[in-house]
Amino acid sequence: MALGYDGKLYILAFDHRGSFQKKMFGIEGDPTPEQTATIADAKQLIYEGMALASERGVEATAVGVLVDEQFGGDIPAEAKAKGLKLAMPVEKSGQNEFDFEYGEEFGAHIEKFDPDFSKVLVRYNPEDPDVEMNKRQLDRLKTLADWLHANGRKFLFELLVPATEAQLAAVGGDTDRYDAELRPELMRRAIEEIQEFGIEVDIWKIEGVDAQADARTLAEQTRKGEGREGVVCVLLGRGASDAKVDHWLREAAPVDGFVGFAIGRSIWWDSLRGFLDGSVSREDAASKIADNYLRFIKVYEQQEVH
Repeated sequence: MALGYDGKLYILAFDHRGSFQKKMFGIEGDPTPEQTATIADAKQLIYEGMALASERGVEATAVGVLVDEQFGGDIPAEAKAKGLKLAMPVEKSGQNEFDFEYGEEFGAHIEKFDPDFSKVLVRYNPEDPDVEMNKRQLDRLKTLADWLHANGRKFLFELLVPATEAQLAAVGGDTDRYDAELRPELMRRAIEEIQEFGIEVDIWKIEGVDAQADARTLAEQTRKGEGREGVVCVLLGRGASDAKVDHWLREAAPVDGFVGFAIGRSIWWDSLRGFLDGSVSREDAASKIADNYLRFIKVYEQQEVH
């Protein structure tokens, strides 16, 4: 199976677990069965918005759902039955170092749900002083990538490059300066190191960059090397404001190698919060989620080179 992906991909991401139960529901530790049911219903509402959007003229093959096993309930099966692209996470939630949620049983869980894409979230800074942690992450990621491709499956890699203390100090503690001045090249180096370790990725889910030239450099890096001509990128939202995400989308959309986005909280957070506090009906919350999702698609497609 050739490396990469052919086609557009607009993913609604709601595979959040630890951060979701804590920040949306105030639940610490392992949720009770009743709490799990409440969280699962909230995710069902997000999916209802996604399903509604898919009926409003979006190309079905481009619609993607990124949802987890823990709180996803029947959503994976419903998404597949509806013909939507299904992505599911493999990583353990809520920790800085990548590890498998289900340990050595990761393959059995992937086969059970049969997602179109298996996704990892990895925090990897090439200048991280914890060199051994980076090495452990690479070893685990290589195991996953090799298994996925040996079994004819696609690998969706979400790369975050958090600033080290030294890097943040170098920009006077200004996170916006870090994003603009340091992060793009650190991202490129991270991708290069991951590739050089022999980890092959089909779709890179990457943080937005402020300059189109940086988006182009990153896309070129993901395709650098033999057999990577079909590798693509999607843009993540990072929970940023609509204005910020719009800017990132406009910079990335015209770049060869970008095929869409994988956005989560920026689409559904406020609507879900309104439903949970009783200020918004379930129907209106789902409709607003659909509207937000479709609006980001419009922003992206208006900037594409035709």
